[in-house]
Amino acid sequence: MFEFPVLVGDIGGTNARFGLIETAGQQPRLLSHEATADHPDPSSAIRASLAKGGGPSPRSAILAIAGRVDGPEIQLTNAHWKIAGQRIAADFDLSAAVVVNDYVPVAAGAADIEPHDLTPVGPCPPVPGGARVVLGPGTGFGAAALVPYAAHLAIVSTEAGHTDLGPVDAFEEKVWRVLERVEDRITVETVLSGPGLSRLHAAVAHVRTGQPHGKIEPAAVTEAGLNATDPHAAETLELFGRVLGRVCGDLALTFLATSGVYIGGGIAPRILKVLAESGFRAAFEKKAPFAAMMRQIPTSVITVHDPAFRGLAALANEGAKFVYHGQVWRKQA
Repeated sequence: MFEFPVLVGDIGGTNARFGLIETAGQQPRLLSHEATADHPDPSSAIRASLAKGGGPSPRSAILAIAGRVDGPEIQLTNAHWKIAGQRIAADFDLSAAVVVNDYVPVAAGAADIEPHDLTPVGPCPPVPGGARVVLGPGTGFGAAALVPYAAHLAIVSTEAGHTDLGPVDAFEEKVWRVLERVEDRITVETVLSGPGLSRLHAAVAHVRTGQPHGKIEPAAVTEAGLNATDPHAAETLELFGRVLGRVCGDLALTFLATSGVYIGGGIAPRILKVLAESGFRAAFEKKAPFAAMMRQIPTSVITVHDPAFRGLAALANEGAKFVYHGQVWRKQA
């Protein structure tokens, strides 16, 4: 499917990372990190990255972007770049160029993830052969499902982060009343993300003190909560864990993900202790009339280094194994 060497890219709103898989079966070699603001378009960033990293010229490319892949030219979320596989292929004389949502490679990487690359949260019985969900709170909230389909694995990308999220008890109702909205909505991503952690902390502090509270950086919330130097931050992390458990359970039910839910992103690996103690599993399992089924679904945090690049390598090296949606351009014979 891909002609080697294969250029791989993980492109976010602020930064883009590029790597090169020189021969089939290899993992990507990192070329460079490029700030999106430093380049007028993706081809400029790729050109700079290839110059810095050296090696042979790529013959094809697969790029993962933080955004919905829904046309021949895609506006990158939170950046000025417009990404078109055909244009990039023409700029670098490639035989093929594929653009996918950034959680497609994370899901592909989960297909053969090793147990030592996962940290279980709660019981982790092996349940082979079923669907899996991969999700992650980070700068935003991404999610995809990995569903067995005949001899293939279908990767279903989603916009689950933009679904509505409501309170489930009296305390959450108070928090939700003062929680900062985004475009007049409270969505999964409004709460379960780095910016969401800041919003949640401000709302919890407001409810507990009766006074409006300014937002602080997500890293400061995490540090203060883990160190117990700020009781509002500690309570915020516990609430974050419970809400994450609830959303994980909703997505497990949506896709009947009996083989597990894998949590990636930048936040979960830092708050493993909180997830284990916060009521995450109780919220995950509280899905009557399917609570018994939910108790059998394992939940784990992905602790492997760089799941996005590993997943891009899986798509490049084992392309025939996966079925997925993306922007695909191939040179005509």
